[in-house]
Amino acid sequence: MTWETVIGLETHVELATKTKIFCSCTTEFGGAPNTHCCPVCMGMPGTLPVLNQKVVELAATAGLALGCAITPVSRFDRKNYFYPDLPKAYQISQLYLPIARDGAVDIGGGKTIRIHELHMEEDAGKLVHDPWLDQTLADYNRCGVPLIEIVTEPDFRSAEEVIAYLEKLKETLQYLGVSDCKMQEGSLRCDVNLSVRPAGSTELGTRTEMKNLNSFKAISRAIVYEAKRQIELLEEGKRVVQETRRWDENKDATYAMRSKENAQDYRYFPDPDLPPVELSQEYLDGLRAALPELAETKRARYQGDWGLPAYDAQMITSQKALADFFEALVALGTDPKQGANWIMGEVLGQLSAHGLEAKDMALTPPTLARLIALVKEGKVNRNTAVKVFEAVFETDGDVDAYIKEHGLEQVSDTGLVEQVVDQVLSANEKSVADFKAGKEKAFGFLVGQVMRQLKGQASPAVVNQVLRDRLS
Repeated sequence: MTWETVIGLETHVELATKTKIFCSCTTEFGGAPNTHCCPVCMGMPGTLPVLNQKVVELAATAGLALGCAITPVSRFDRKNYFYPDLPKAYQISQLYLPIARDGAVDIGGGKTIRIHELHMEEDAGKLVHDPWLDQTLADYNRCGVPLIEIVTEPDFRSAEEVIAYLEKLKETLQYLGVSDCKMQEGSLRCDVNLSVRPAGSTELGTRTEMKNLNSFKAISRAIVYEAKRQIELLEEGKRVVQETRRWDENKDATYAMRSKENAQDYRYFPDPDLPPVELSQEYLDGLRAALPELAETKRARYQGDWGLPAYDAQMITSQKALADFFEALVALGTDPKQGANWIMGEVLGQLSAHGLEAKDMALTPPTLARLIALVKEGKVNRNTAVKVFEAVFETDGDVDAYIKEHGLEQVSDTGLVEQVVDQVLSANEKSVADFKAGKEKAFGFLVGQVMRQLKGQASPAVVNQVLRDRLS
C-alpha cells in the first residue's frame, strides 16, 4: 500500500519586545534563575495583568504580512493545566477570538500553505533537569514572555515542504522586526502534528505531536522518522495512539511523553481580568502602511533595477541587516555588482570566521564603500584591498590611514614595473622558454614573481600587459 503523510505545524514565535506580555518585567535574560520575574508573571494571588501594547502591534503586523484577516475585537482565554513550569496553573492564550485568521504562505512550486490562525499568548517557565543530582529545578524567568502561535492547516505532505515554509516564515518575521527567530535560543519553536493515510484517502489518520525540535535539521529528521514509524505500525495491523512525543537528537527517534489532549481537556474560558482587544480600521491601516519591503520583493528589485543575478540577490537578502548594508553601499555610489561581490565574498567570510550575524558587525557601509572606491581609482589592487578589509573589519578602521601607515598604495610607476619585469625574465629563462613553447601556466608563474618583487602592490592588469609586451 502507498501512504501519504499529512502534516500541520504550530509555530511559537517569541516577540521582539523588551517587556513581558502582562507585566513590566524584562525579557532580556541572562542572569541567575528566577531573577526576572514578578508577582504578576508568577501568578501571585491578588495580582492583575496589564496587556503590553507593543505585543498587539507586533502580532497584528505579522498577521497582515501573512495575509491574515485581523479580528477587530479579540480576547484572551485561560488554558488550564497543571505543570511545574506554570505557577498560575493556567496559561493566558486566545482560543475563541484570536487576533488573526485565514492567512497563507506561498512556498514556491505552486504550493500554498494555509494559516488557520495566529494568536497571542504567554510563555511558561523552564524546567532544568540535572541527571547527576537526580533533580529537576524550575526557572520562572521565561514566564510571561510574549509569544505568537501560528497554526497552519494540515497542508504539508513532506519534510521539504515544512522546511520551505519555516524558512519563508522566519525570513518574513525577521524583516518585519517581529522576532529574531533564533531557534538555538528558543525564539522560534515548532511543534509538528503528523499522521499518515492511504494515498487517495481524504480521511485524516490519528495524529501525534512532536516537540523538542530546535533546528530545521531536527524537524526534517523527526518527520521522516515519525512517518516511517506510523506506517510500520499500520502495516503490522496495529494502531497509532494520539499522543505527544519527544524528539531525541542523539538517538534519532521520537519517544512518547504523554497522551495528547484535546481543546476541551484544557477547560478554556474567557480571562476575567483582561478586557477585549479592539483594533480600529485606522489603526490597522497605519500598520499596513508601515509594513517594510520584504525579502522576496527586494530580490525582484535587485534583479530588475540593478541587474544582479538571482543567486546574488538571494544571498544578499538572506539577512535583513545584510540587505540594508548593501543598499547603503549602493546609495554611497558603489557599483551594485561590485558591492554584491564584496558582501558575498569578504563580508560573509569574515562574519563566518568571527561567528557573527550581519547586524552585529562593526564594519559600516562608508568604510567598505571607500575601500571599493580606492580599488576602482587604482590606489590599491584587489588583493591588497582584501588585506586592508580584514585588518579593519573588527574595528571599522580608517582605510586611508591604514594604507598610508603600512605603505600599501599601489605602484603606479610603469617604469618601475617594466624594470622589475625585466629582472624577473632574466632570472627565469626556463619559464620564459616554457611560455613560448605554449605552456600558459608559466605566464602565471612569471606574474607571481613580479607581484612578489613589488610586494603585491602593483596593478595586476599593468603587470600582465608589460609581461605580454616583453614576451611578444
